[in-house]
Amino acid sequence: MTSTGLPQGTMPPLELLMDASAVADADVDILVIPSFSGDNGIELSLGSAPGSPFDRETQVSIWKSLVDIGARGRAGETHLLPAVPGIAATRLLAVGLGDADALTDEGLRTAAGTASRTLDRLSPSIGDGSVAALSLLGTLGVGPATEGHGLGSYMYTGAKSQDAQAARISRLIIAPPTAPRAAESAATDFSRACVVIEAVTCARDLVNAPANILYPDSYARIISDLGSQAGLTVEVLDEHQLAEQGFGALVGVGQGSPRPPRLVRVSYRPDHPEATAIGALPHVALVGKGVTFDTGGISLKPSPNMGTMISDMGGSAAVVAAVIAASELDLSVSVTATVPLAENMPDGTAVRPGDVLRHYGGLTTEVLNTDAEGRLILGDAIARACEDRPDYLVETATLTGAQVRSLGDRTPAVMGTPGFRDRVSALSREVGEGAWPMPLPSEIASDIRSDVADLRNIPSKSWGGMAAAGHYLAAFIPEGLPWVHLDVAGPAYNTTAPYGYTPRRATGVPVRTIIAVLEDIAGEAEGASSTAAE
Repeated sequence: MTSTGLPQGTMPPLELLMDASAVADADVDILVIPSFSGDNGIELSLGSAPGSPFDRETQVSIWKSLVDIGARGRAGETHLLPAVPGIAATRLLAVGLGDADALTDEGLRTAAGTASRTLDRLSPSIGDGSVAALSLLGTLGVGPATEGHGLGSYMYTGAKSQDAQAARISRLIIAPPTAPRAAESAATDFSRACVVIEAVTCARDLVNAPANILYPDSYARIISDLGSQAGLTVEVLDEHQLAEQGFGALVGVGQGSPRPPRLVRVSYRPDHPEATAIGALPHVALVGKGVTFDTGGISLKPSPNMGTMISDMGGSAAVVAAVIAASELDLSVSVTATVPLAENMPDGTAVRPGDVLRHYGGLTTEVLNTDAEGRLILGDAIARACEDRPDYLVETATLTGAQVRSLGDRTPAVMGTPGFRDRVSALSREVGEGAWPMPLPSEIASDIRSDVADLRNIPSKSWGGMAAAGHYLAAFIPEGLPWVHLDVAGPAYNTTAPYGYTPRRATGVPVRTIIAVLEDIAGEAEGASSTAAE
């Protein structure tokens, strides 16, 4: 993806080593090697003759060095070793992956992310910013290893004056599997992983941007530029067009700010032969909450930690990055992202508790808490997205504190059509974002009914807040449309220390989940097309 004009995170360029036999002689400073915890202590996975780039003597030397320092190969463990005869690299970094028989793609992704963060920490003591590293974690799986290394090496320094690239890894090379059949798909897996990394880091950059430079109008222009550069169709509605067309909730939420709201729609239509027939490919609607800063409005939030509310547009960043990734991956599925953008401020013109707003499409809402503004703008966006008659709808938002209280700050919640909800949550767990299916108990639907409008924007009871928000969004979904809501209030922004391939601040969740869903739907469509052709 191209530059957004915003401060951007940095990461070293990733390369795929095309000749696995060249590992031992590679001109790099650090060689990253996988290690495992076995029944009898640490074990290495460096291949066996004739496929291994290392002879037995070299492997034994590495193993002895690790044993001597007490390495166990446990997951998350890293050890820096001096060079051994038979390897051109000047240092070795052993990364633990735990039990070899229990290794998963996510375990490999996490280990690669840990390795990248360790490399960055070590690089000032090893070189002057021109340190090159070669990772053998790719021999266990190019895709997850590349994702983990790339995402784990991301560093955001924003407007800091020092050079963010100083004393960092300058090149990161991924070694492919040595088995001929596995090596054949390495280039494809590496290419896909790079697209995913670009999408996630694009979302991270958007979420990390401060609200004084990322506000509805500037954000709409950035999205328009990103979409146009990717060859996508982009439509932007300003505050006057929104008012004329009846987007009452989006206009209402944004009216307390001097920076008026926007609605952006980004569309990808695959240029495939099978797409020439109308309706030949499935159409997925994506909707993402884009509150560029959330003070809570008149229902003002407490000031501690309000600075993290730059992340309240995390859902919008995810869907924008995902639709661009769908284009770059050339997926056989049509995608339209509908993105409502607003700044929720407590101006004298702001919406008040007790006001009634009319949504796009006609439904009305009694606003009883102006800090429950996300569902208001999403209602308008969902209603507009459903006019396109999509086959699926995926919506995501940093929506409720109840999500964090229920599932913590790393596990997204998924609500919606049961079958589609379970499919999305399973895909999310496969890619390592760990979404968990949550119910929409029918009795909670009555808690969002109003005496003076169709809906109220907060429940009448103090419990079930996440489900109440889900029911609110469901009111805008046509009968029979498979849909899901991904609540990423906690997972979209990490306020603690970095871990695995997850940095501090913006995480990029749930970009990888949405990409996986689009790939799954596209794969299903391609399978159905092939069957019909036969």
